[in-house]
Amino acid sequence: MSEATNTPELAIAMRGVTKIFGDDPQTALALLQSGKSKSEVQAETNHVVGLDNVSLDVAKGQIFVVMGLSGSGKSTLIRHVNRLIDPTAGEIIVNGVDVMKMNLDELRTFRRTQIAMVFQKFGLLPHRSVIDNVAYGLEVRGVGKEERLATASKWIETVGLAGYEQSQPRQLSGGQQQRVGLARALAMDTDIILMDEAFSALDPLIRSGMQDQLIELQKSLGKTILFITHDFDEALKIGDRIAVLKDGALQQEGKPEDIVLRPANEHIEEFVREVNKARAIHVRSIMTKGPGEPCDVLVPRDARCEDVLPLFAEHEWVGVQDENGVQIGSITAKQVIRALARHTPAPVGEVAAQ
Repeated sequence: MSEATNTPELAIAMRGVTKIFGDDPQTALALLQSGKSKSEVQAETNHVVGLDNVSLDVAKGQIFVVMGLSGSGKSTLIRHVNRLIDPTAGEIIVNGVDVMKMNLDELRTFRRTQIAMVFQKFGLLPHRSVIDNVAYGLEVRGVGKEERLATASKWIETVGLAGYEQSQPRQLSGGQQQRVGLARALAMDTDIILMDEAFSALDPLIRSGMQDQLIELQKSLGKTILFITHDFDEALKIGDRIAVLKDGALQQEGKPEDIVLRPANEHIEEFVREVNKARAIHVRSIMTKGPGEPCDVLVPRDARCEDVLPLFAEHEWVGVQDENGVQIGSITAKQVIRALARHTPAPVGEVAAQ
């Protein structure tokens, strides 16, 4: 396999990825590159533009969310990472390797060892038990029965399904089935997990619980997760970074608070108009910098405002700590309220009016 010249901290790098569906994609590509719109290309060639010159960087250990409405190209994008779909043009680099230069044997090994996928429709084998479903990928990989069942059992317990090992998929609820799908992906112990609308078929309460579990698992596992959704609140809740697609083209990419507080265009403004800003804004972006006076109550710098607000019922201010537990700032209720009321957050280091 050929090594790519990307930086080592990147898990996935996409460069100018374009996908056109049809019999003569190169002709349609030329029109697109000449400045024609997606609709114009389709009208002239009867070809569909799935992705239009998309470039993204996904850092190792991130939950990177790609969101957009139906037809935006988000599911097409995720299937390029493991080459379930080949691009019409562009580069796809995964863990420093150009995926497009892999031969068939290399691609099979890549899919079995470096990337796992969780689907919207669960994708469970209906005639296999829960434990055999979770162990299936390891079986394909050639792992011995005793080892793969032990591994599967561990992940079944991790996702809260201990006791269901011998159950059949049809005996489980939708939320339980999706937990089986997640356990199967985790059992593969790959660096990268692709999740395509993984929670969208679930009831709201179960969906929220799955989101919480994913966030908690990520804290201990540190996987790279590329997550596809059409739900902006879901993107804000779980995403370290968010990319917004429309008509196959990238509209904006950044931290959740950047998307909410500084939308790039009218399309994104429509998404953020009714959004819960407290879920998007991290305390790091509005805190007063500096050690300040020691405080008994400390929150992580990546905590969101919605998590911090309840603390002000008993505290005038709380401390903000870094990854090592060192206090690096402080925040008051007034700072949080002001940030939620304004279109842009208070400048970092600005002390709230007393």
